[in-house]
Amino acid sequence: MTEKLTQTREQIQSALEAAKDLQSLEALRVSVLGKNGEITTLLKSLGELPPEERREAGQAANELRDWATNAITTAKADINKKQQASALATESIDVTLPGRRRKIGRLHPINTVYTQMEDLFTSLGFDILEGPHVETVYHNFDALNSPHNHPSRDEADTFYFNDSLLLRTHTSPMQVRAMESQQPPIRVVIPGMTYRRDEIDATHTPAFHQMEGLVIDKGITFGDLKGMLELIVKHIFGPDSQIRLRPSHFPFTEPSAEVDITCYVCAGSPTGCRVCKSSGWVELWGCGMVHPNVLRMSGIDPEVYSGYAFGLGVDRITSALYGIATPRLYFENDMQFLGQF
Repeated sequence: MTEKLTQTREQIQSALEAAKDLQSLEALRVSVLGKNGEITTLLKSLGELPPEERREAGQAANELRDWATNAITTAKADINKKQQASALATESIDVTLPGRRRKIGRLHPINTVYTQMEDLFTSLGFDILEGPHVETVYHNFDALNSPHNHPSRDEADTFYFNDSLLLRTHTSPMQVRAMESQQPPIRVVIPGMTYRRDEIDATHTPAFHQMEGLVIDKGITFGDLKGMLELIVKHIFGPDSQIRLRPSHFPFTEPSAEVDITCYVCAGSPTGCRVCKSSGWVELWGCGMVHPNVLRMSGIDPEVYSGYAFGLGVDRITSALYGIATPRLYFENDMQFLGQF
């Protein structure tokens, strides 16, 4: 056994001297110390020796195993050092450069504006509702008093799945669902993505963001709506911002109005600018008093209750706040663009 141990050590020493890389050393470790390695086999055979030889042979075998383990580990460390030294000598690495910092994510500008607006509305006692993106034709059109010949119902303007399901064209269907499931007073805002079959250009995308509001109670008037609109505009664009209401038409409100604000670029200057087309005003969203037919179809008596609704274009508001030229940038996931916010 002593002779066999000595012979094994000499073989390991020769293999260590011949090994030139980590792969060779790993193969040597397996052949010597592995499950079926030479030293492992020797240790297993100790039980076959006479009792008087077993102790001395076992001690020698354990010493050989410890020596081989340390020798192979040391040889691997030496090769690693040589490889690192060789890489530093041949590769162009400036060790004085700072380390690479991990990039930290930030809120998308759309989400930032959503958060700002949600904080405002919750402070005013509004509930925030979310609804399905795939809607029924009834909730998207019929329950909102939209006539069958309305242009928005056309397949050229709306994404239909079939005759009864579509991608919602606005978040107004959740206004209907709120009126169907709640009793007045109702104060809700509905943020979310909406979809229309618009060609992608400098000012249009087939998907965009909205936030709509609905208030239903006894004695609600157009004056209440105007006061709410002024509060929203001043909160978002500053205390000097003003609003202008122009008569308009929406199937689900009567009377209806378009909301203009003083231009956020030239501040309503008499000479105007390119953004407001020299008018001093920029159109921002629509609003109106909830149509009696909409109240009636949702189970609310229009003789007892009244209300107002408004729809905010979040993409347009974000563009106004940050001076973003086209809404396409919100969907391109360009990190250079998003990293500015």
